[in-house]
Amino acid sequence: MAKRERVVRMSVEQPLWRALTAYRVLTMVYAVLLFVFTRGQFERPWVAVGFLAVMTVWTLVTLPRVTGAARCTKGFLVADLTIALTGILLTPLADAQAQTQDGPTLPTIWTAGSVLAYAIKGGWRWAGFASSFVAVANIVERGEPSRDTFHNVLLVWVASIAIGYVVEVARASERTLARALEIEAATRERERLARDIHDSVLQVLAMVQRRGTALGGEAAELGRMAGEQEVALRTLVSSGLVPATRASEDASLGAVVRTVDVDDEPSHEPGLYDLRSLLAPHAGARVTLSEPGAPVLLEPPAATELAAAVSAALDNVRRHAGEDAQAWILVEDWPDEVIVTVRDDGPGIPEGRLVQAEGEGRLGVALSIRGRLRELGGTAELISVPGQGTEVELQVPRGKTEK
Repeated sequence: MAKRERVVRMSVEQPLWRALTAYRVLTMVYAVLLFVFTRGQFERPWVAVGFLAVMTVWTLVTLPRVTGAARCTKGFLVADLTIALTGILLTPLADAQAQTQDGPTLPTIWTAGSVLAYAIKGGWRWAGFASSFVAVANIVERGEPSRDTFHNVLLVWVASIAIGYVVEVARASERTLARALEIEAATRERERLARDIHDSVLQVLAMVQRRGTALGGEAAELGRMAGEQEVALRTLVSSGLVPATRASEDASLGAVVRTVDVDDEPSHEPGLYDLRSLLAPHAGARVTLSEPGAPVLLEPPAATELAAAVSAALDNVRRHAGEDAQAWILVEDWPDEVIVTVRDDGPGIPEGRLVQAEGEGRLGVALSIRGRLRELGGTAELISVPGQGTEVELQVPRGKTEK
């Protein structure tokens, strides 16, 4: 049974949130250690101790808040930035020499974590907003800011905006990639459904049209209506807007043309199917099947799709080579690949006919044969000489067939 495509979404933000979590913890430890080694320089160390205690508790308690965009709410961002700004403005109160010595503030580089949270959460605009408040707080804290102060403020402002912009670009790329994967999955599913329609409903409608025309009377009218529905359905198939169905019969070749579900046939080894058992129903008065004496084992998707492609090739023999055409199926089992050749003794295919057929919505070769083999990682080669029949060679590599 064919498996539906599944689109796996990736998150480009999650590594950034993990990095921010580690950054906040490391910079918290750095700020505490810096105070421990320089505590003798503080005129009011109790102010620094009080702020660093609050900052430490806040950092550890709010770690879950910076594990993802959903938990990092606007309220948390405002509170986090407020604590960072408070630490900057309390620095002169704890160390009066900080303004003249151009030393680090109480939170030091921990402040950048608050700005980065804004950048990852909301992009470059939010980053610019947060870094502007940090810049103003640093200038106010210095009183008479030096060149180094302006340099550090500008560096934080530019870096945070740049990171916010990169986050926005990454999000846009992620959305584009997800959309492309969805379109690819939908296209593959439409091609699969189109193959099923071609292998079943279209064949039945074509047969009803031919038989009805031959019988005449009311049957001819029924055949005409079937022909109209065939044309309409081919239009839907070519655009991909089709429902799915599974089975049909081809009595003219003495075989059953069908798409086999993987649960329909027994396997000779766990997880493997014998291709011979899927091709055996095709053998008949005008179809000769030549196969190896040993099982031809393939993954279920590869075996069923390869059998369906053979069915489509035989249907083309019936439709284009005539009711009395003879067909031969040759199965070759090689260590690295399986090759199935379908040959007939019909009139052959005129040059340019396949391209014309695709333009008319007749997608037997394009979808039912080449499309199936392409999805399996194999190839479908068609050789036709006018007056000498047609040969279709289907090649499926081993080890690359699982869907």
